[in-house]
Amino acid sequence: MQPPPDETRRDAAEDTQWSRPECQVWTGTLLLGTCLLYCARVSMPVCAASMSQDFGWNKKEAGVVLSSFFWGYCLTQVVGGHLGDRIGGEKVILLSASAWGFITVATPLLAHLGSAHLAFMTFSRILTGLLQGVYFPALTSLLSQKVRESERAFTYSTVGAGSQFGTLVTGAVGSLLLDWYGWPSVFYFSGGLTLLWVGYVYRCLLSERDLILALGILAQGLPVSRHTKVPWRQLFRKPSVWAAIISQLSAACSFFILLSWLPTFFKETFPSSKVMGLGLSSVFALCLGHTSSFCNSVVFASASIGLQTFNHSGISVNIQDLAPSCAGFLFGVANTAGALAGVVGVCLGGYLIETTGSWTSVFNLVATISSLGLCTFLVFGKAQRVDLSPAHEDL
Repeated sequence: MQPPPDETRRDAAEDTQWSRPECQVWTGTLLLGTCLLYCARVSMPVCAASMSQDFGWNKKEAGVVLSSFFWGYCLTQVVGGHLGDRIGGEKVILLSASAWGFITVATPLLAHLGSAHLAFMTFSRILTGLLQGVYFPALTSLLSQKVRESERAFTYSTVGAGSQFGTLVTGAVGSLLLDWYGWPSVFYFSGGLTLLWVGYVYRCLLSERDLILALGILAQGLPVSRHTKVPWRQLFRKPSVWAAIISQLSAACSFFILLSWLPTFFKETFPSSKVMGLGLSSVFALCLGHTSSFCNSVVFASASIGLQTFNHSGISVNIQDLAPSCAGFLFGVANTAGALAGVVGVCLGGYLIETTGSWTSVFNLVATISSLGLCTFLVFGKAQRVDLSPAHEDL
């Protein structure tokens, strides 16, 4: 008697997983890649205050530029997950990183092409968002296929920690470069490092044959997997799936608001200090809005950074537990919702600052969104797999 199709699929998946040495190399490489992703992403928020002075932007116009990233970011989430499930997440990541690295390096040139600085920077951020939008869905797809189930939480949280590290690196190093050489140097720094990382991955970890095959598949639009059907109806009938989506939406929206506005907060509130912080905790976000001490602000922001890492080993891994066969697609759906909420949240943040003249309203908004996501996940979140056929769901 032949084994059930789901068991056959599990056995085939185990045969393609990384060995322990391979997993260690890829974990370190992807940790650095995530760090550089955020180095490039945070370059604009770090430089926003200085660029606003040079180009005469007010808070609402700066908010448009900062939020425009998420317009592009939300459009490629599902595409990135789907491509990762089909051609391999590592190839999707490499191709997108080479493009966003080039655009980041070219951003200062785009800013000085003409007098329409706002339009050019908005376009640049939309394009960067489009290219970076595929990263985390492709990463989720890659790790769900290549990493053993017992090691996914550790691997994903380790790789995801690069987002906080990259943010801090750009905040610390970027503020110094900003002081010494001006805002263009921040883009040259983050974009140049990304291109160097792309060169390393291409030469040392991926075969040229596989990459050419992936490019050919993308050019022709051909299916490459026998198991590409996504059980849409089955997935979206489960409360646990909606809990994961809403929780990811809340986490992403809160993180994006802080990612975009905290550099400006520190620059305007503590202009003589060269530090930048970021994070997610609703408690510490509330504290940020009610302190006038630089040291306390750094402590609260730093604590929030550490707490954000728990999201990677919780909600993000939960999506892989729920549907490992289409984890990239499902994460893409969840992160699309988060990116759309981020667009609204970042614009709303700029509006609140401009109209109230207070940063407290922004941090209260972040705390409310974070608490909503936490409550939803605690009530409805589960780790039971939901992408199997009904007969095998409880195995």
